[in-house]
Amino acid sequence: MKSNTPAVLTGAHYWDGDFACAEGAIAVGCRFFAGYPITPSTEVAERIALRFPLIGGVFVQMEDELGSMAAILGAAWAGTKSMTVTSGPGFSLMQENIGLGAMTETPCIVVNVQRGGPSTGLPTLTGQQDMMQARWGSHGDYEIIALSPSSPQECFDLTITCFNLSEKYRVPVLLMMDECVGHMTEKVVVPALGKIKVQHRRWYRGAKEKYRPYVPAKDGVPPMVKTGDDYRFHITGLTHDQRGYPVINPACQKQCVGRLVRKIKDNADKIIILKEEETEDADVIVVSYGISYRVATKAIADARKKGVKVGSLRLITVWPFPEKRIVELAKKTKCLVMPEINQGQVYLALERCAKGMCKTKLVPHYGGWVHDPNDILKAIIEGAR
Repeated sequence: MKSNTPAVLTGAHYWDGDFACAEGAIAVGCRFFAGYPITPSTEVAERIALRFPLIGGVFVQMEDELGSMAAILGAAWAGTKSMTVTSGPGFSLMQENIGLGAMTETPCIVVNVQRGGPSTGLPTLTGQQDMMQARWGSHGDYEIIALSPSSPQECFDLTITCFNLSEKYRVPVLLMMDECVGHMTEKVVVPALGKIKVQHRRWYRGAKEKYRPYVPAKDGVPPMVKTGDDYRFHITGLTHDQRGYPVINPACQKQCVGRLVRKIKDNADKIIILKEEETEDADVIVVSYGISYRVATKAIADARKKGVKVGSLRLITVWPFPEKRIVELAKKTKCLVMPEINQGQVYLALERCAKGMCKTKLVPHYGGWVHDPNDILKAIIEGAR
């Protein structure tokens, strides 16, 4: 039963990233959550469990992460905006059903508050070691969207963006937080409800007997209907035709999977969000994301004091990877430096796109804590030579 508590808590708050993420989901209209508690993401679930009963939402603590992912897919087809949250081993368990969501074109959000791995690893300490798993974690060919916040404010803002992208392109979207950002507490400003951009689901408006769940619009994305609204349709993880019925042959595979890939690749320029600082005449550009961006700002400032021309490219959207922009920058700079709290995952995409046109330097970190800015500074100075 709803209370008088408003769904959107407008104004300034002092929240950690996990709480801000939960509030962003609520603000954009998420009303179904299924998940299993796991450090360091549990605070997202706790906040939603507290807030949903007051605003008419449904919170379900599932038996595991496999069931959690399945539940949010079902809730999406029932017509609601849905999400789950996890970390580490839980993300691994969700991969099969993330692939199912991609194949069935089911809009939903998965939040991964990353910690150190592999296995149970460092449950309470930070990492960025799931970034390549975010791109290739499930099996088969598919495209995914993944964003990375670097502050609690962005945890709020980008959760909204993730939902909007998911609804627009009918695909699971990943918010790849890390423990530092998730547990960092800062000022978060929630705008008035009318100023929050909300992408509503694209509903089918034609005759019921003519509905086909996988007939795409001009942008390659089909409209949806709700189960229980007297439409006859079939949804399957098998290769399927526009009716949703299985067709197991190469021709249908090319048509079906090809569109899943194209609807993201063809719209990559609209999806990708970057933040650039002083890249125009930079000899070195630091490419970073998440908490590593904030650490890199110290190294960049120190390098500039030493007279090095250094710029910054922050990947807010990590997948799809900003290939075009990396190629453009590689043509005019001496070196691209990437700090990651892993042993080089997104760096592989950076190195591939640079194509030897400039030097590339990885500044790896095993996790547990953030980089020493001096290690990034050293790479910047070496790259400028």
